[in-house]
Amino acid sequence: MHDFPPDVDAYSASAATRPDTRSPARFLVWVLRVQADVVAAMSVAGIFWFLPGALSPLLLGKAIDSGILRGDVAAVLGWSAVLTVVILVGAAAGIIQHTLVVRSWLIALYGTQKLVIRKAARLGHVLGRRLPTGEVLSISSTDSDIFGQTVEVFARLIGSLAAFALVCALMFSTSPQLGWVVLIAAPLLVVAASPVLRPLNAAQTAERTQNSELTSMATDIVSGLRILRGIGGEATFGGNYAGQSQRVRRLGVATGTWQAVTETISVLLSGLLLVVLVWLGSHQMLAGELTVGQLISFVGYALYLVWPLQNFFEFAQKWVQGLVSARKTIVLLAAESPFAEGTADLPSRPRLVDAASGVAADPGRFLAVVSAVPDDSAALADRLGRYLPAEHLTDNADDDELKGRAARLRREEREAQRRAAAEADAQRAARDWGVTADDLDYRHLTGTSLRRTVVVSDTASQLFAGTLQQAIDPWGTHTREQAEAVLHAAAAEDVRLGLPGGWQGRVDELGRGLSGGQRQRVVLARVLLLDPEVLVLVEPTSAVDAHTEAAIAERLVEHRRGRTTVVMTASPLVLHYADEVSLLEDGREVARGTHAQLLDDPRYRAVVGRGMEEDE
Repeated sequence: MHDFPPDVDAYSASAATRPDTRSPARFLVWVLRVQADVVAAMSVAGIFWFLPGALSPLLLGKAIDSGILRGDVAAVLGWSAVLTVVILVGAAAGIIQHTLVVRSWLIALYGTQKLVIRKAARLGHVLGRRLPTGEVLSISSTDSDIFGQTVEVFARLIGSLAAFALVCALMFSTSPQLGWVVLIAAPLLVVAASPVLRPLNAAQTAERTQNSELTSMATDIVSGLRILRGIGGEATFGGNYAGQSQRVRRLGVATGTWQAVTETISVLLSGLLLVVLVWLGSHQMLAGELTVGQLISFVGYALYLVWPLQNFFEFAQKWVQGLVSARKTIVLLAAESPFAEGTADLPSRPRLVDAASGVAADPGRFLAVVSAVPDDSAALADRLGRYLPAEHLTDNADDDELKGRAARLRREEREAQRRAAAEADAQRAARDWGVTADDLDYRHLTGTSLRRTVVVSDTASQLFAGTLQQAIDPWGTHTREQAEAVLHAAAAEDVRLGLPGGWQGRVDELGRGLSGGQRQRVVLARVLLLDPEVLVLVEPTSAVDAHTEAAIAERLVEHRRGRTTVVMTASPLVLHYADEVSLLEDGREVARGTHAQLLDDPRYRAVVGRGMEEDE
């Protein structure tokens, strides 16, 4: 049995525990194989759970023929006692089977979520270049739940097959003709419904794709709501979301229609088989080939067989849903980081040199980088952190509903763009990165040592929902005194004082309850608490007033003294306290010195002069 939460090692060297992403069907088989012991236990419990339904008609017929028709009370009581025992065994097996179902569901649900989390952590910033955000969220929530359903219905199918075989054997022992009817007709009924599965699969795939796009759209709207309000774009984006929501609704109706057709066919065909069995059994009884008890048993068999047959149809339906979810999931799990894992660890207190700009960050120094083009300094920060340059996928779709071939071509176009982006990333990562640590190129470094030593905090850094303490110290590995020290360094004491509950005050998702400046200072305090050897900050004071910015500049330099710090900024208040300032022009370093020394350079004054005038 598995312990909870389930232990699913997504990236071990063992092929038995690594997800099989070669095809959707292989992935579903892997999901079943991972918890084979639980599935086997569910199947055994399911077989005993089905026993009362399979044996009750036989026992009832025996009681009628040997007891009621002959007036033998002892026989009636004996068969009734056997029937009672069978029912009790079935009830106990049902309780065990339900417990195992919940367990297997949770293993599939949380196991899939652990796979997604581990893959997301492994891919890092590359994740958004491989799949939309909504797709990843849908895999973690909706698809993981569908995998649980697939495991449950598979185990139930095993029990149904055993019960079906038992009933067929009982029918053969009494009437071979009726036994052959069931044995031949049942597979034909299942095959007769198979043409419906293809349009059901297509409808579910379309709904799943559009639903993930809706989730991505909602995520983008929520994260950019403040900006949308500022530019008056709420109505436009709200209309786009409403249109996409209606598309998902219509696709949901289409999917539900095909599901209803599948269930209707299963009930109709099962009912026809019941009618045929009752008709044949009645004629055999009139011909003297069956007794009254045996006819009643056959009617019970026929009624009972409706249940296993419907389980067959339900398995086919759930398997199709599982294939749709697996098709999306394996795209994520099969994605690999473009960076080949190096073998060397990052040296302690390294000297970083960026070949593209010529900027060198000496160990233990506070370096400020100034550029008239903010994108140039941001690109430098990405290179120092070994982040691939951002690329956006084109989307030429209009606001009209995309149907049929147009929707398929759009999906294929976006998938082709992502494949091309993955190939471009792999080619870029295969070359020397261009940033060296003590003359050792980043390409030769292990990702673990690089991420542990060099940390980049930019304006895209976000806050998660939780307490203020969790926002600053997510892992809970630091003391209260350390947290208060970084809160002071970031001039964010007012955030703690202003929150009801102080340290335990709630912070909303993305810090929506805080002002822009407060969010920025909490993010700064969080990265300062991490205390990396090399810290790269991008515009850490862009959203605060001059008084607060001056406090942050002085405290930040003091707090990071002895550690390597690179700040991308054009703020004179921060530049004043920096050990050195590097001036970029067209992405290259053209001057270097202290803030006071560079003030004589007209190129430098052109960049920082406006900020100085505002301070005055």
